[in-house]
Amino acid sequence: MYPSKRIEKFEKLVNTKFNIYNSLFLNLPYSKESNIGMFIPMLNNRCKSGLKEGLHPEEILLSFFRQHLNLETEKERLDFMFRVIQYVERQIVLYDSVEDAAFSSLQEGSEDLSVDGFFQLFDNAITREKIAEKLSSFSARIVFTAHPTQFYPPAILEMISSLKSLIAENNIDAINISLQQLGLTSLINSNNPTPLDEAKNIIFYLRDVYYFAVSDLYDSIQDHIGNSDFNNPNLVKLGFWPGGDRDGNPYVTSEITMEVADELRMALMKCYYEDIKNIQKKLTFREVENILQTLRNKLYQSIFDPANYMTYEEILRPLLKVQEIVTNSYYNMYHQELKSLIDRVKIFGTHFASLDIRQDHIIHEKVVTAVLKKEGIIIENINELARDELISVLLHQDLNIDPAGFEEDICKDTIRNISQLKTIQHKNGEEGCNRYIISNSENIFSVLFVYALFRWCGWKDEDLTFDIIPLFESMDGMNGSESVMKELFELREYRTHISRRKEKQTIMLGFSDGTKDGSYLKANWSIFKTKEVLSEVCEEYKIKAIFFDGRGGPPARGGGKMHRFYAAQSQQTANHEIQLTIQGQTITSKYGTKEHFIHNCEQLLTAGLSKSFLGKNNDIVGKDREILDELANISFEKYKALKEHSMFIPYLENKSTLKYYGQARIGSRPGKRGKKKNLEFADLRAISFVGSWSQLKQNVLGYFGMGTAIQELVKKGMLEDLKRLYAEVPFFKALVHNSMMSLSKSNFDLTAYMRKDLEYKDFWEILHREYLLSKEMLILISDSTILMEEEPISRESIKIRESIVLPLLVIQQYALQKISQNKGFKDFYEKIVIRSLYGNINASRNSV
Repeated sequence: MYPSKRIEKFEKLVNTKFNIYNSLFLNLPYSKESNIGMFIPMLNNRCKSGLKEGLHPEEILLSFFRQHLNLETEKERLDFMFRVIQYVERQIVLYDSVEDAAFSSLQEGSEDLSVDGFFQLFDNAITREKIAEKLSSFSARIVFTAHPTQFYPPAILEMISSLKSLIAENNIDAINISLQQLGLTSLINSNNPTPLDEAKNIIFYLRDVYYFAVSDLYDSIQDHIGNSDFNNPNLVKLGFWPGGDRDGNPYVTSEITMEVADELRMALMKCYYEDIKNIQKKLTFREVENILQTLRNKLYQSIFDPANYMTYEEILRPLLKVQEIVTNSYYNMYHQELKSLIDRVKIFGTHFASLDIRQDHIIHEKVVTAVLKKEGIIIENINELARDELISVLLHQDLNIDPAGFEEDICKDTIRNISQLKTIQHKNGEEGCNRYIISNSENIFSVLFVYALFRWCGWKDEDLTFDIIPLFESMDGMNGSESVMKELFELREYRTHISRRKEKQTIMLGFSDGTKDGSYLKANWSIFKTKEVLSEVCEEYKIKAIFFDGRGGPPARGGGKMHRFYAAQSQQTANHEIQLTIQGQTITSKYGTKEHFIHNCEQLLTAGLSKSFLGKNNDIVGKDREILDELANISFEKYKALKEHSMFIPYLENKSTLKYYGQARIGSRPGKRGKKKNLEFADLRAISFVGSWSQLKQNVLGYFGMGTAIQELVKKGMLEDLKRLYAEVPFFKALVHNSMMSLSKSNFDLTAYMRKDLEYKDFWEILHREYLLSKEMLILISDSTILMEEEPISRESIKIRESIVLPLLVIQQYALQKISQNKGFKDFYEKIVIRSLYGNINASRNSV
């Protein structure tokens, strides 16, 4: 389908529909001020025109109050702004629902490659067999994280799902009722979510979406392959961080971890129970009735009591028996329904999603130090031991530690948690929890401390059924990763452990902190090269390298159009699995419905297949590599100078929403690392750091340095080289497109009033100049006329979302101005800032 036809379809199915339902929504009375909705479009227009005129947000709103409203007191104006925020929040929910309802139709004619479409590229039966063979061993692991993922209460999640279906059906009466319900229901959690709340919110999607989506995708792939005996239940695996990710979150305790593991298993048992109940209505034959009813009764008991659990075999064995009886005695009736249920059991086991454990290396060092002190091996400091002595202690010293023997809570809980992981594996199966990730890995002790703690907590070397995964997230960490992994593989004990783990080593690379540390271009290019190097290291030691990408929602955190990056990996990069974290609004925007989930999973799978079968050589060599090295280094220096600018931290503290992220009830983690009074760069969490730039509509981390780097090379007469790089190197093109997305979501008019701020005007100008330059340079090397010219649907969607949220952003900036003036009502204006965070986060769909 031509782009113009797709745009026409978008206008009809999304823009027009939204305008119709939005006009209905804005005319519904939700409060005493029954006509407040009619002011929203007027305010929106005033915000647009006012910003173009160069007015301050304060000037825009005060003039609007004077011209259109009789609001004489500041309290009345505050009340009005709160009402506007509530309306805009719900407009965003409505737009999401309209866009989601149109998703399948809009995919028709798109260039996105489905698994079916991939098979259709080949007429050769031998090639198709090879594709099937690749799929039989390939895997995509999608890991849902514990970061502020979805802060809507469960009632709102249900409402959004229902509204999407009603819009797809054009059920105007039911939509009208749903909009009224939406207007009267709170979108915000009354309290900060606990780690358990966060887990339950994502379990909602596991139960209502992913259980069915993964199964349908699996059935579909079997059909495409043409072999019902295709057997790879690991083709799409689900991972889970809420309740297991304790890095920087003191509220994730060993008790929470166990409780979340139980919740995952019990939610799955409920799904199995419903499936058994449904299939009983079809398999009404005497020989299978008792088998199914017995299984159903056992499942029912396991839904509510954590102590009452079933093993994988106890669920699968009776189903296989039923399948045998029906095949032999009842004409194989309802074969597909029964087979799909058996496949679901093989896919999800007794765990639903694998609960990962993550903790910072610094914590492990603290615990190991405490253990060695208690055992009399050191007096105070771990550095008392020579390096080889410490390695020997960690690998060979047999200790038996008890959490009760330690004073610090973090030591007690770390030991208690590692000790209880055996119980989780016993109840949920090994797949239920078998990965331990170490943040801030920069040396071999990151891995060896964890290896030793497992041994000392009662795990025998030969029974250590855990993958120990170093997370290299800083530039230093990535630069040193080659020597770290080589040294680990040279250790006989660790190499033996890898052999027991099927000769696989999973290595995690962090996009969020990498970008925060080293700039967008430098971080992504460093990760690309690090994967090549570590693939070679693992191949040298005859180990399969599995790369696990720590990606966030926006391009600045490794998000955006992620499948493009996987399709663009070089031949030197291991291609056994794709593993990535999904977080922020990306859970709902890309994986929130069955259609979205299947589509985006297929994009990941075909990205992995493309490397093996489409014959594209994505290797970046010779001059191209030199150009990317130079671009990365120039952009890094530009970004480094920004980080080191004396106004960098003050600007974020005083001109952005940074300090308010920790007060918003969107996540259980503290807003910053450490408890120091004065904020330092190292204290900044990637989510609030990236999110604050997004709220400012400056999105610095998604492009800063790109414009300067490209301009430097253009001045050297390398414009044609850059154009060729964009046209021929998929990795670079993916980077450019993601930066274009970040630039498209930027609006410096919103903060143009800072030009007159004596303290911050120079810093703002630095940001603004790089924004303009990056926009100009990316358009230049891509031979485009506008940003995102090749992605018209995404471009139009961004334009509508940014328009909807504009009044909210102007109100937010107005409130920040009022707070800085310190003239009164400070608490109320701070509440406005906090409340405005939600709508903007959701409107962007991938801002954190």
